[in-house]
Amino acid sequence: MADVILMPRLSDTMTEGVIAAWHKKIGDTVKKGDLLAEIETDKATMELESYKDGTLLHIGGDKGAKIQVDELLAIVGKAGEDVSSLLKGKPATTDNAAVTETKPEKAPAEKQAPANEQPTSSLDISKMDEVVLMPRLSDTMEAGVIASWHKNVGDTVKKGEVLAEIETDKATMELESYKNGTLLHIGAQQGEKIPVNGLLCVIGEKGKVDVAAIVAAASGTVQPAAAGQQAAATESPKAQTAPTVAAAATSSTDNGRVKASPLAKKLAAEKGIDITAISGTGDGGRIIKADIDSYKPSAAPATTTAPAAKAAASVPAFVAGQEGFTDIPNSQMRNVIAKRLGESKFSAPHFYLTMEINMDNAMAARTQLNEISPVKISFNDMVVKAASLALRQHPAVNASWMGDKIRRYSHIHIGIAVAIEDGLIVPVIRFADQKTLPQIAAESKELAGKAKNKKLQPNEFSGNTFTISNLGMMDIDEFTAIINPPDSCIMAVGRIKEIVVRKGEGFGVSNVMKITLSCDHRSVDGALGAAFLQTFKKYLENPITMLL
Repeated sequence: MADVILMPRLSDTMTEGVIAAWHKKIGDTVKKGDLLAEIETDKATMELESYKDGTLLHIGGDKGAKIQVDELLAIVGKAGEDVSSLLKGKPATTDNAAVTETKPEKAPAEKQAPANEQPTSSLDISKMDEVVLMPRLSDTMEAGVIASWHKNVGDTVKKGEVLAEIETDKATMELESYKNGTLLHIGAQQGEKIPVNGLLCVIGEKGKVDVAAIVAAASGTVQPAAAGQQAAATESPKAQTAPTVAAAATSSTDNGRVKASPLAKKLAAEKGIDITAISGTGDGGRIIKADIDSYKPSAAPATTTAPAAKAAASVPAFVAGQEGFTDIPNSQMRNVIAKRLGESKFSAPHFYLTMEINMDNAMAARTQLNEISPVKISFNDMVVKAASLALRQHPAVNASWMGDKIRRYSHIHIGIAVAIEDGLIVPVIRFADQKTLPQIAAESKELAGKAKNKKLQPNEFSGNTFTISNLGMMDIDEFTAIINPPDSCIMAVGRIKEIVVRKGEGFGVSNVMKITLSCDHRSVDGALGAAFLQTFKKYLENPITMLL
């Protein structure tokens, strides 16, 4: 009997796969282990091998087609075998794929529908080669903001060229074209938001693609304003006939948002200046630091206090400051931080375990290690190593609450919280328990650098099983952290400080560090968390044991 091959889930965040290439065609003999196709996921392009011998009888989509996870990808069986029963109950798009096997001209005919016909909701744009949908570029991404377009409508696009920069909740990433053609339509202008799987753009041959039908079909999932905004953009010359005075008054704002550099906003807030009253001299009317420095408030308050100044010449006249505030729109990252950590704090019953660790031996060991290490090892690198080894001995802490079950991971991926301008991101060191201290140090520095430059790839900030947040370098003695889903625990690390302790018959100085473990009580109990901390403490107070 023929076997059905479904689209596999090739990454932890994958919801659909794009057929990058077929290495077999219908009617070809397939052997177990033969390469069937290349599947483009949200993270990489991967090869799919056949797990049985037979003949390729059916494919679920041609090159460029998008197929959801667990939907029909291919059927392999005996030559001439009837597979119609396996296709029953499948979505219409699967049947269409079957038609294209014997009638390749079907797809173009669908695209060349008469212009006077009203587009129907049955048009599935997700299966159209000309349509580019907003990809899911991170595991928590729900929408992407257009940071910039590298191509304009009407421009020729080649495969591999950068189409746009997309701002997600965690990074700004470049989106490359996967085909050649002409950019016929864009779903949103710079600064606007498009939901995941919403219409991003249309690339095809001019005059042979019914763009209006595609936009109409996408209107149920894409923000309706997108098409209107593009039309408004083409009518901008009319809008430019407005008086120049009005243009100057609004030059520093964009749809109610103040166009100003972060430093300018900060200085304005510190000086109590209403930033909306300032005309920017930067690009596009953007307010910059120099505009804040050169701004002079109205002299009216000073004139009103002049009589008082004459009456009491010995007391300087008080010039009232200017009250005000600046509303800073949330970035994608800040919105997701608020949502995910809010859900974590209010759904996961947190409890906290604090322990004090003597760092004398760790400080001495670090000095010796850095004399021979090719990369400078930090105390945080030692914390990562000690935590990963302790998780190996306490796998119940290396777990996630899944609602109806607890998932314990056999791998240990340590997330390290990194503060960046827009918020917080957690790069992940994979298989940390299997890496040496120099390897952990080098990888930590590389990932932190990428995080601050917004260059992290999705696989570099997802998949964590345990998280560490360190504020010791900012002189914080101790603190509690909110669990970073899907982890069951997060460790908050404070600074190393000197304390006076009794040593023998006298007193001496020791270096101690406080750490606090936040635990999800649904999956980790108090005794379990305490046992983990005891093991962690032994490793850090005797660093040589981490080298065994």
